[in-house]
Amino acid sequence: MTGFALVPVGVPLSQQFSPPGQPQPGYGYPPPPQPKKSNAGKIVGFSCLGIVGFVVLIGVLGALLGGGSGDKTAKESTPAAAAPSAPATAPESKPSSAAPEKKAAVDVVAKKAEFKKSIIAQGDEYTSVSVTITNNSSKPINVNPLYFAITDTNGTKHMAELGADEDQIATVELAPGENVIGAITGKGAFTAKTVTYTDGLIGKGVRADVS
Repeated sequence: MTGFALVPVGVPLSQQFSPPGQPQPGYGYPPPPQPKKSNAGKIVGFSCLGIVGFVVLIGVLGALLGGGSGDKTAKESTPAAAAPSAPATAPESKPSSAAPEKKAAVDVVAKKAEFKKSIIAQGDEYTSVSVTITNNSSKPINVNPLYFAITDTNGTKHMAELGADEDQIATVELAPGENVIGAITGKGAFTAKTVTYTDGLIGKGVRADVS
């Protein structure tokens, strides 16, 4: 029969109608080689994954370090709680080491006074001073007008004139704690500065300023 070609059984249609001159598969010729896939895509893919992973790792490390430093900064910036202050205590009063002031055995107080002329006074040229004597000792002391002397502002000492002033101090013995008041009078007109009392004439003198 003419006009009909024999078609091999089991051969795909694409191969059955091959262009002229090209060998048909299945007739002793191997099939054409398949194109090999390039490894460049795989390398590029792995490289991208590595970069992404590296970036992620850096981000994680940065977050950890940033959080730690933030906590540390917060701890450092937080002021420590103020310790409760101890209640203020009043300073202890120390006993005074100074001994109480001891009174003098004989206390003398002298004041200016008006001269009161007695009947035995010779003239009016006299100066009198009112004197108070107090015995602070534990023994009795003797008081006599002759135990006194008056020193004026020029430094001149005037011995007492007996009986010239009506209020002349008495001659007495003072027991401990007793006192006596009387006038001491000097000859002449002057300004009295101090009065000195000496117990028994040879004892220790006690001086007082005339006020």
